[in-house]
Amino acid sequence: MDSNDEGSISGKMTTALLVYSAVFMRYSMAVTPKNYLLFGCHFVNEIAQIAQSYRYINYWNYGGREKSLAEKSIAEQAILAVKKLD
Repeated sequence: MDSNDEGSISGKMTTALLVYSAVFMRYSMAVTPKNYLLFGCHFVNEIAQIAQSYRYINYWNYGGREKSLAEKSIAEQAILAVKKLD
């Protein structure tokens, strides 16, 4: 699978990373002195995991998989048509 393919996203791992980042964002503000660098790193990771979650849910639950398979099928048919012309 291509590294950009939504089918390769692990829903369980994305969920684990969402929870992990949220916990450590909270922890970074609970310690004394407050650790803003740790908060910032986990905040950025939280945003990235939210984007991954959106891609995962769109692919598996809202028709993204079917659309992707249809696009690949059309591309394969075009390649076969071009080979027939040669």
